Amino acid sequence: MSSDRPPAPTIDDATVAHVARLSRLELTAEERDRFRTQLGSILESFRHLAALDVSQVPADAHATAAANVLRDDVVAPSLPREEALANAPATEDGYFVVPPVIEAE
Repeated sequence: MSSDRPPAPTIDDATVAHVARLSRLELTAEERDRFRTQLGSILESFRHLAALDVSQVPADAHATAAANVLRDDVVAPSLPREEALANAPATEDGYFVVPPVIEAE
């Protein structure tokens, strides 16, 4: 192992629990152990990638050639609000009602 590489990052139960909470996942103790091992392996892979000398590799935005395919902007009638909301599970005052996705800590 090279001495100029930073130490391997460690993933502990608290980190796994934090990531699970952010992901809105409830994990068993066995799942936390498995994910701790898997996340540690992922970070180790990134550590190996970070050690590569890419100074001679030209920067590129895409691995393959990319081109935008554009169409003319054409004004057309939109879907009526009643039809757009017809299959919504919940509506209020002409809008979709959805559960909150950001909660106070």
